[in-house]
Amino acid sequence: MTTQPVSPDLIAPETLDAAQHVIEHDLLTAVSHWLVDFVHHLGYAGVFIMTFLESTFVPIPAELTMVPAGYLAYQGQMHVGLVFLASVAGTISGSYFNYWLAKHYGRRFLLAYGKYMLIKPDRLDAIENYFANHGQISILTGRLIPGLRHFISFPAGLARMDVRKFCLYTGLGGGAWMAVLIAAGYLIGDNEKMLKHYIPMVSYSILTLVALVVAIYIWNHRRKKGAK
Repeated sequence: MTTQPVSPDLIAPETLDAAQHVIEHDLLTAVSHWLVDFVHHLGYAGVFIMTFLESTFVPIPAELTMVPAGYLAYQGQMHVGLVFLASVAGTISGSYFNYWLAKHYGRRFLLAYGKYMLIKPDRLDAIENYFANHGQISILTGRLIPGLRHFISFPAGLARMDVRKFCLYTGLGGGAWMAVLIAAGYLIGDNEKMLKHYIPMVSYSILTLVALVVAIYIWNHRRKKGAK
């Protein structure tokens, strides 16, 4: 006796949504467990490697690394201070890798092929002038914005931003985000429901704070400009 395959059109949408949720949940759980094992076996080197990759163009959310690391610190298997230092070192190193690529190869590439992407040489000059005047606030706040934190190093490198200032503000912004995630893992642990509830709230709060900081910066910059 053979059975005919069920057409997706005959399956209720809520059933498909539930099945997709189960798959995503299982995949996220598997990845989280793998990361916990990875960090546990490699220790602080694992934290450094994962945050290094997360700070480049590799799309690895920091939450998947740092929350488990914070939980391991809560269990006493890692030292919370060393976890933080390893994560900041990885963040700065990964960001500098992007910065270095953009500084040494990005400008040359865009000058040669930018016209095909509607990027003219004067656009590069505009980026350089912008980062000369607003590089610090851009790097500091950019490290706190999801999505942007992976790519903010590229325009800084194109603009040849002072590397010491770049590393300083990358460390400050990245360190603030790492501290939040480590604290979440330390205080909440592996309670998945609480993490899903509080992590978005924390993200929205940080975005609100970033918007406030940027608004104050713009107001102060215009005030100083008007006083001249």
